[in-house]
Amino acid sequence: MDGENCRKKQPASREGKLTVFFEDPFWTGVFERISDGRLSVCKVTFGAEPKDQEVLEFILNHYYELKFSPAVEIELKQTADNPKRRQREAGKQMETVGIGTKARQALQMQREEMKTERRQISKEKLEEEKQRQYELKQQKKQEKQKGH
Repeated sequence: MDGENCRKKQPASREGKLTVFFEDPFWTGVFERISDGRLSVCKVTFGAEPKDQEVLEFILNHYYELKFSPAVEIELKQTADNPKRRQREAGKQMETVGIGTKARQALQMQREEMKTERRQISKEKLEEEKQRQYELKQQKKQEKQKGH
């Protein structure tokens, strides 16, 4: 067999990041997940300042329960895998507070989706209640006609 035919498929590139910051009055964590050049985000409120062990336990126990936003297309920058560069990048990330613009856009999209879901559910409940009231009124009307 030649090398071209027996080449294994490369797994999709996946990357994740958690940013924990203070957003008055609570500590907030933002999970960013990059898969195949698409970013999806989930925001979690911790309350009191979480310790490293608490964050790790949360990730291990609840990561797969998180609702991530719809994926947003992003450009991935390839950087050299240099330890000094990584250390500088980590220092820069420690200085900056908050989350990136793409992450904010993804969170906004998630909010909008949840908003439309809530509206749809409340509209359905309202229609069900109106239908129930109508049927109750019709039943009373029929009982009056029977002379009860």
